[in-house]
Amino acid sequence: MIDQLDAVFGALADPTRRAILARLADGDRTVGELTAPFEVSQPAISRHLKVLERAGLVSRNRRATARLSHLEAEPLRTATEWLARYQAFWDESHERLDALLASLTRQLER
Repeated sequence: MIDQLDAVFGALADPTRRAILARLADGDRTVGELTAPFEVSQPAISRHLKVLERAGLVSRNRRATARLSHLEAEPLRTATEWLARYQAFWDESHERLDALLASLTRQLER
């Protein structure tokens, strides 16, 4: 699981790859369709797609003569679950900060 998490977070580290995933969330796309909004070459987008494929975030299939990229969201769920473990830490930290601020406010009001 950690190896896949490493691959997912590595893939998500690049803003172009995150933008590609966002576009694929709206539906399957060809490489040409994915390249259109970027100022990079089609081969560069293909390289990004390979990174996303290795991370399990994208699958590729043929429909008629087009080769489409498809979002595979399950690895994102795994990453979200991993990150959720730290939610309790942040919630607890915020509660301590809120308590400290309330205490300081009461002291100032005296």
